[in-house]
Amino acid sequence: MATRTIATDPGQDITACDREPIHIPGTIQPHGLLLVVAADTLCVVAGAGAIEERLAPDWLGQPIAALVGDEVAQIVGAVPSVIGSVSAVRPVHGLSEIFTAVVHRTPDHLLLVELEPGIADTPWGGGSPLNWLDAAATSFERAGDLPMLYERAATLFRTLTGFDRVMLYRFMDEDSGQVVAESRTPELHSFLNHHFPASDIPRQARALYIRNRTRSIPDVDYVPAPLRPAGFETVDLSDVGLRSVSPIHVRYLRNMGVAASASISIVKDGLLWGMIACHHHSPRRLSCELRAAAAALAGGLARQIRAREEAELYRERLRLRADEDAILPRITGLGEISTAIARMMPELMAMLGATGFAMVEGGKVQSHGVCPPPLAMIELARWATARTGGELYATHELGNVSSDAKALAATASGMLVLPLVDGGVTLLWFRPEQVEEIEWAGNPHKSVGLSPDETLTPRASFASWSETVCGRSRRWTLEEMEAAHRLRRALHDAFQNNRLRGLNAALQRTMDDKDALLLQKDVLMKEVDHRVQNSLQLVSSFLALQARSTNDPQVREQLTEAQARLSAVALVHRRLYRDDQIQTVDLARYLEELVGDMKQSLGAEWASMMRLDLAPALMPTDRAVNLGLVTTELIINATKYAYGGAAGPVTITLEQYGNRLRLVVADEGRGRSHGDDDGRGFGSRMMTAMMQRLSGTIEYADNQPGLRAIVIAPIAD
Repeated sequence: MATRTIATDPGQDITACDREPIHIPGTIQPHGLLLVVAADTLCVVAGAGAIEERLAPDWLGQPIAALVGDEVAQIVGAVPSVIGSVSAVRPVHGLSEIFTAVVHRTPDHLLLVELEPGIADTPWGGGSPLNWLDAAATSFERAGDLPMLYERAATLFRTLTGFDRVMLYRFMDEDSGQVVAESRTPELHSFLNHHFPASDIPRQARALYIRNRTRSIPDVDYVPAPLRPAGFETVDLSDVGLRSVSPIHVRYLRNMGVAASASISIVKDGLLWGMIACHHHSPRRLSCELRAAAAALAGGLARQIRAREEAELYRERLRLRADEDAILPRITGLGEISTAIARMMPELMAMLGATGFAMVEGGKVQSHGVCPPPLAMIELARWATARTGGELYATHELGNVSSDAKALAATASGMLVLPLVDGGVTLLWFRPEQVEEIEWAGNPHKSVGLSPDETLTPRASFASWSETVCGRSRRWTLEEMEAAHRLRRALHDAFQNNRLRGLNAALQRTMDDKDALLLQKDVLMKEVDHRVQNSLQLVSSFLALQARSTNDPQVREQLTEAQARLSAVALVHRRLYRDDQIQTVDLARYLEELVGDMKQSLGAEWASMMRLDLAPALMPTDRAVNLGLVTTELIINATKYAYGGAAGPVTITLEQYGNRLRLVVADEGRGRSHGDDDGRGFGSRMMTAMMQRLSGTIEYADNQPGLRAIVIAPIAD
């Protein structure tokens, strides 16, 4: 079991930051100016900053053209109706300085014009920024591996920004972060390889980092400039670069000894993979041009990270396939399967990256490498087989799931158990514990002690704090588990072939009888499957007939939903019959078949409007079935609500990142409204139950136009 060296301090946890409305601070940073413009009249209705001293003494109520010029005003008036940002290519002349203008549209039908003075200090000097970015992207492409790519990225972003310290910060599966690369001035201490707790970057801040991918705080000691006149304090400033920073975050930076900071998001496949965190020990500002270049460079970095991660995964699959091709012919050519496995133990152990391998047959054990005692292995084989009903079982923290196995951590913190179909043989792979010494930037388990009338403050200590994690081995990957499944199928085939070759002429009649019985069984199973499918089709047709004949719209809608869900059940039944190994399934193939059935039930008009973009992803079948039911419900909701009953585009996207999946069902209809399912209907309750089983989340976002339903869930339990 995992054990940790932990220091605790009871109190209120800093995750209370998750509830802070940081997108509506009501203030901006004073190095720039903000003008709030009514979209219909193009007149300034509010503002923030020293507008009178820097732009115009009389500004409130004035047309925007009178303040920024006709050319920039035309750009402001031409901002698209969708929420977003547009940079003005023309300068804005203030009373004594020249500003760069960026325009944003808010959900409240306001136009936000932020004015920021330019800076001539750029790494490309008088040259072209495109040439500099092209050279940086080429440097990324030539990196030999991910660590080298991370190092080059930290160095190039420090060259671009000029900050004292630049860290490449990667988010882990549990939302904590690790500094994987760093470039700094020599006198600063290093945060390289340090971990930061998830509470350091609250949930709503992560959402803004995806939406607004560059963030700059030129001086943490700034005095916020409020929006004025009163009544505009709740204007959504999510896209505004001048948006004032949470006081908690400002104190956090001061506690680190940072005077200025900047962050650039690394967004991969629409998800926040990590960040470029920049710190400076004196005030320093990044111009709009530099922030735009940093965002472009971060996009190129994200693409290179994705390419290298996919290449590593592809190499792992190739290696496993090559090992299988080398091992299986030798096993099948050595006679009895148990004898062949005993001779091939070193190769089988190395195939799955284990340090111990054992074969349990009845009460006998044969092993190779570093393994637990024989009696313990017999008990582990029985325990795992009973736990899974004879299917594959894998864990990387055995002591956490079996208290009797805690003493075996040194040899068997990780265990993969594969009961073979034939012969009463069970194969076991073992991995020892990997004691991890994790360096944290401060104690992640120390909470913040508050009384009810006190203000929440961030942690003050960033001194290195070590945590020892025991009882865990390296995780078994889905590719390794799928390779074990293929091994079992191959050994089953080899076992059957050896039995056939061992029969002599005197047993031929018995073999013929057995083949006849097997054939009858197969015919019977096919007949049962055929009858079940016919029954399901009959019920589906009956539901469709009833839906067409009823005059009650509510009854018709319920019958249509029942028909769609029945199609999902039929697909599950077909898969269970077709595949001899149902532990793992390709979710993309499963969803493709499911949507295909739904197209038939919804009709040709809807079928022509549905688009699929599904990336292959292996996952346990029971979880795939739950995701299939959720997908069915989301598609049904789109057909019910998005287009008022008419057909319209619906896109289903499936992506995998790390050990998680993201499923998106998007339409281009009217979006979510009060008339939709308010969460009390059968479908919503079913999706809530399914997401709880999956330990996942479902969120809804504006598709501009339409609605995006985003499901995120772990691939495995």
